[in-house]
Amino acid sequence: MHQFIIRHCQCAEGEEYAMPHRSMKMDDTLDDFAPRDISLNDVTKRVYVAGHGPAVIVMTEMPGISPHVARFARWVRDAGFTVYMPSLFGRDGAVPTAEEGVAVFQHACMSAEFRAFQANESSPVTRWLRALARHAHQECGGPGVGAIGMCFTGNFALTMMLEPSMLAPVLSQPSLPLRDPAGLEIAPDELHAVKERLDRDDLTVLAYRFKGDQICRAERFAAYAEALGDRFVARELPDDAVNTDVSPFFARHVPYPHSVVTQHLIDAAGEPTMAARDEILAFFTKRLAAAG
Repeated sequence: MHQFIIRHCQCAEGEEYAMPHRSMKMDDTLDDFAPRDISLNDVTKRVYVAGHGPAVIVMTEMPGISPHVARFARWVRDAGFTVYMPSLFGRDGAVPTAEEGVAVFQHACMSAEFRAFQANESSPVTRWLRALARHAHQECGGPGVGAIGMCFTGNFALTMMLEPSMLAPVLSQPSLPLRDPAGLEIAPDELHAVKERLDRDDLTVLAYRFKGDQICRAERFAAYAEALGDRFVARELPDDAVNTDVSPFFARHVPYPHSVVTQHLIDAAGEPTMAARDEILAFFTKRLAAAG
C-alpha cells in the first residue's frame, strides 16, 4: 500500500488543488494512469496515459518508470496536459534496486532499439516515438506535442523534432553515447534537418544537466550548442542542489549529480531543481497552449 500525504500545489491557472504525494521508496502502482497497448509501425508498446489537454510524451530514464519518473509525469498531467509515458525498459512502477537496475541497463545496451555507444547515430526506437507523437496529437489535438527525454532517452526528444507535430523538446541529462562525452546520439543528416526546422519554425530546445554530472558532461552541451546555435537553451545546475536520498540503484551506480527532475530533485520551494521543473512546465504551456 502506498503512503500518502496531501499537499497543495498550483495548477496551470494559478488555482490551488490538493494532490496526493506518494512515497518514493515504494513501488508505484501507476493506478491513476490508463495502461494502453499502442501499436505503431508494427511495434506494440505499453503506454501509460493520464490527463487532459495537449499531449506531452514523458520518456523514462534508466532503469525504468520509477516512482520519481511517475511523479514528474503527474506534475505534467496536473499542469494541464495529457501525458503519454511509454514503457521502454525495466519494470513499470518499480523502485530501482541495484541488481535489477544493472540487468535492465545491460539489456538495453544490447537491444537493437538503442544506440548506447555509437555517436552520430539515432536509436531506432525514435521512429516509434515519432509515430507516438503523431498519434498523440491526433488524439489530443491542440497546436502540437511536447516531449522530455531523461538520461538514456535524453536525446530522443530532439530526434523526435523530425515529426512536424513536435513543438516542445526537452533534454534532461542526455547521456548517450556513453563512451563519447562530446558525442551526439543523432545521425548527422537528421541533426541538420532538425536545425533547419528549429530555424524555420522559430523553435528552441531546452536542456538540463548538473555541472558535476559524470555521464552528461559539459562537452556534450558544447557539442549541442555548436550544432544548434542559440536554438539550444542550456541550463546547468549547481552540484549542491542535488537530493542525496535516492534509490539503491542510484546510490550504488550513480553516486554523483545526474537526474535533474527525478531522483536528484529536491521537492521543496526555492530549490534549483524545482525551478527547473517549473521552467519545463512553463515551456510546455507556452508552446502547446491553443491560440486565442
